[in-house]
Amino acid sequence: MSCGLALSLALMMSDPNVAAAAALAPPAADAPVSVASEPLFVDIVGRSTALKSVVDAWTASKAADAEGFFSGPAYADFKTRAQALSQTDMQAHLILKERGTDGDLKCILRGISEDIVHKIAALEAAASPEARAVALSEMSYLLNDNVEVITSPPQHDAQSGLEG
Repeated sequence: MSCGLALSLALMMSDPNVAAAAALAPPAADAPVSVASEPLFVDIVGRSTALKSVVDAWTASKAADAEGFFSGPAYADFKTRAQALSQTDMQAHLILKERGTDGDLKCILRGISEDIVHKIAALEAAASPEARAVALSEMSYLLNDNVEVITSPPQHDAQSGLEG
């Protein structure tokens, strides 16, 4: 069984929004369709917004510069939630790929899914307050992008040329 299929099955069994999104029939091929109101994508927007708020609060308070921050419960909770968001973004990518719709969003969600993991690692590896500030800023932008790509109105694009 491929890793993608195994991940799809595991997530579909654990999140009812994933199963509901996977069950939707694909729209007409020539019609741009917004997924922003579908429960899975509403969930992604909500989780991204909440995590961005956490990151922005840490940036403002410089909490990430405190001794033991990365071994504390607040960061552990954030990391768990961010990793779960990454998995959900990948699931959304796979669902859009299966539907054969929205090539750009499909590929962007895959990229965001992969980038979340890299941004977590960059944050944990940041050795100075300046490096942590940059890592937090990049995480905040990524989480904001996750919201904006879903909530932006779809554009009609017959050939995006992206292979997501």
